[in-house]
Amino acid sequence: MADTLTATVLTLKDIAREAGVSLATVDRVLHNRPGVRPNTVRRVREAIERNSFQPHVAAAELARSRVRRFAFVMPSGPNPFMQQIEAYLGEMSAWLSARRLSVETVATDVFDPSVLAASLEALSADYDGIAVVALDHPGVRAAINDLVDAGTKIVTLVSDVPSSRRHHYVGIDNIAAGRTAGALVGRLVGGRSGKVAIVAGSLGLRDHAERIFGFNQVMASEFPGLTVLPVLEGRDEDERSEQLLARLFGRHADIVGLYNVGAGTQGVANALGKAGRDKVVFVGHDVTALTRRLLLQGVMDAAISQNPGHEARAAVRVLLALARGEPILREQEKIRIDIVMRDNLP
Repeated sequence: MADTLTATVLTLKDIAREAGVSLATVDRVLHNRPGVRPNTVRRVREAIERNSFQPHVAAAELARSRVRRFAFVMPSGPNPFMQQIEAYLGEMSAWLSARRLSVETVATDVFDPSVLAASLEALSADYDGIAVVALDHPGVRAAINDLVDAGTKIVTLVSDVPSSRRHHYVGIDNIAAGRTAGALVGRLVGGRSGKVAIVAGSLGLRDHAERIFGFNQVMASEFPGLTVLPVLEGRDEDERSEQLLARLFGRHADIVGLYNVGAGTQGVANALGKAGRDKVVFVGHDVTALTRRLLLQGVMDAAISQNPGHEARAAVRVLLALARGEPILREQEKIRIDIVMRDNLP
């Protein structure tokens, strides 16, 4: 299913109408010409800022004969973080319109390589650029390479496929994020010994595999008293994650830490509550309405946070730069991570 996020292209007349002034007045303000009252200047500039309107960009893009089309291939299902990215794309409509861009979201099962590859193949050459939350699998890699060969600009989002010929990756350093999670679990567990559980969406997702790699590095080198159990793959689903953890708790009474690598967070919390494991250190990812509540309740101890708005904007900007043949501002598009706990919730 595709959801188009396009708005009408803004013009100087639109800005003039919203500010309640003439087109000539807007022109004077834009060119810093005298003869305009300060209050009028303020109204015009507020209208420009409110609509993210950039006249020089709009003029250049309007000279083109067609709208550029980008697609964001996103996971189907109720993943709060991915829903945040889609929401931010929706909020960019004015910015997109000023550049004659159309962004559509395509929901698919990113955990099934054949389904994801088929979804990418179905997009064919209909789009100038595609951002995809990708599974690292030969079939998906081949689909990406075919799109690149056809002239489509490809950006991997959140989860990378570095062995493909994708043009750019937008996301955090997932090994560093996993190492951070490992340090948090180990230190918050304190001097206790015992076992640590890991719940991931899929080991086929590069971001999840890299986080686990970083986590295990820290566990092995810094916390020898903690034993990491085999990874549970919950497909980022609440019910599946809860069931897998419930069985694991039934087999291991000495679990003292838990790392949730992806989504399925409500299911993880449910399993902890039903098993009475309130002393288990619980570290996960992303600040959403759910993780905020769990942090405030003390169910979750820490979240490794990344900014979904920054990722949405960065992916679009990178695709646009690639389409225009312009350089990518790597420092600007670098996605940082933050440690969020109950006492520093944003």
